[in-house]
This record gives sequence, C-alpha cells and structure tokens, in this order.
Amino acid sequence: MGNMVSFQRPDGQTLNGYLVEPAQSALAPAVVVIQEWWGLNAQIRGVADRLAAAGYQALVPDLYRGQLTLEAEEAHHLMEGLNFGDAASQDIRGAVQFLKTRAPKVGVTGFCMGGALTLLALTQSPEIDAGVVWYGCPPLEYIDASKIHAPLQGHWATQDQFFQISTVDALEDKLNAAGTHVEFHRYLAQHAFANETAVGPGRLPATQYDPFWAQQAWDRTLRFFGRHLG
Repeated sequence: MGNMVSFQRPDGQTLNGYLVEPAQSALAPAVVVIQEWWGLNAQIRGVADRLAAAGYQALVPDLYRGQLTLEAEEAHHLMEGLNFGDAASQDIRGAVQFLKTRAPKVGVTGFCMGGALTLLALTQSPEIDAGVVWYGCPPLEYIDASKIHAPLQGHWATQDQFFQISTVDALEDKLNAAGTHVEFHRYLAQHAFANETAVGPGRLPATQYDPFWAQQAWDRTLRFFGRHLG
C-alpha cells in the first residue's frame, strides 16, 4: 500500500503524510485526503487506498502530527487544538503543492472535520483543481466564496445532527451567489454515512454507516474527479 513521506508547507516547515500511488503512477492525477477528527488512522488511509485503486495518487497530510484516537472526547480535544486557518493555508496547501510537482491536476476531499477544512482550503489554495466535501463545513462566515474558483461537489446527510441540513442549504445559497461551480447531493442518512467503521455498539452516537448511500456518493465522487482531474 502506501508510505509515509515528508513535504514542505509554503512557510518552509516540514510535514508528514501518507502517500499511496496507483499502479500506473506516471502523470496520474492526485487527490489530497483530509482526515476526520480521529487522526491519520487506518480508515482514512483506506480512503486514500481506494482513490489509488481508482487511478489517483492520494496523500493524507498528518494534521495531528502523529496523534490519533478512538475516543470521541479525545478526538474533540485534538480538533479543538487544531489551528484551522494554519491547517488550510499551510498543511493542506503544502500537500497540494507537493502533489502538483508530480501530477497534472490535484483535487482535495475531506470528511467531517476534513470536509470543513476542504472548504477552507479551497479559499486558500488557488492550485486546487476540484474539491469534494463530505458532511462537514465551518461556520459560514469563515468561507469567502468569492475565493473558491475550483468546481465543488458536496455529500450531505439530511439526518445529520452535527451539521444541520439547513446550514447546508445556506452554504449552497452562498456559493451559488458567488458563482461557484457547485453540485450538492443530499442523502437520507446520518453523519459519517460513508465511514465503514461507524457501525455497531462502538460507534459514536448520531453516526451511522450506510453502504448504499456511501456507494452512490463514491460513484458520484469518482465521476466528478474524472471530469475535472482526468
């Protein structure tokens, strides 16, 4: 599968990430994958592996600098300690710029916390060629939609208790008003419906994996990246 690599942020600091390459890696397009609040765990590495199987180079920047957790309270603590502005403008942009040296086009995708960071990164990184957000957004006042120039797809759960669908509607209105190329899809599902570990008694309350909707969202994601990244 993949390997840990080091790359530079725009400010010159070094960051690590999990990089996985497709079988035909020469000039393959690339995607930066942004973690949920759990950290760079096996599940998010599996997302990168899935993209590589579809023909993309995929890089997961280690936003927590080696820390990860299975406990929601600790995950919340780690997320609270993350500087979102720095992560979007430095960690994620550095990952995009690193992949731009290896790939003709680079997309970004993220889940939950990573979805919020994907939206912020789209305002900070003009190098991004396409973005796909999964059930996560920052407070809308932090999004300068006029700075989002890449096409954007979003996957949202109508039963999401963390990110209300009314907020998603307001986000879509804000993006449309700015002329963003935006395509949102809504699913009769709960938060984290594409996370295959959100099952059984150990799952976080108010999250639930749904394999049917997850497959549909993934099909749409790969078609979208296929159109915009090649």
